[in-house]
Amino acid sequence: MSRIGRQPIEIPGGVYVSIAEGNVVTVKGPRGTLTQTMHPDMRLLSEESVLRVERPDDEGVNRSLHGLTRTLLANMVEGVTNGYEKRLAIVGVGYRAALKGKDLEVQAGYSHPVMVPVPDGIEFETPTATSIIVRGNDKQAVGEIAAKIRKIRKPEPYKGKGIRYENEHVRKKAGKAAKGGA
Repeated sequence: MSRIGRQPIEIPGGVYVSIAEGNVVTVKGPRGTLTQTMHPDMRLLSEESVLRVERPDDEGVNRSLHGLTRTLLANMVEGVTNGYEKRLAIVGVGYRAALKGKDLEVQAGYSHPVMVPVPDGIEFETPTATSIIVRGNDKQAVGEIAAKIRKIRKPEPYKGKGIRYENEHVRKKAGKAAKGGA
């Protein structure tokens, strides 16, 4: 049995889970609604305040889908309850970010500012000019937008300039050594 897949998912108060035909799961909570279609082979069981996932057999594909399905459901419940956030830090002279309306404007050493449009269900916050917070209910969407922002200017290994995750460690390389004696 999958150690992750067999764990039950606790459904907190104020969160409602409905399973429709074709394994379409809708989770409603205080922060909004998330809907996702799960694999048809997985059996989803909703009992009072607990959600469980069962697989039909021990084939390799079904074993891997068991843990994945359970994790996706747990992420949906967590998203509508507390939400997700990713924090990014901007390092470099003149590098900064600001909100223009709802969109994010990033100046990262290019001749022009880079605009990042806000997708549905995501919100940006810039507490300081060198930090960005990406918030939302969908864990995958939050991670994807944060990765796109980081991709604007990845941290480089010599001076460490660029956009990085707040807790990311950038290993620095030694520069070119000067030739001794001439």
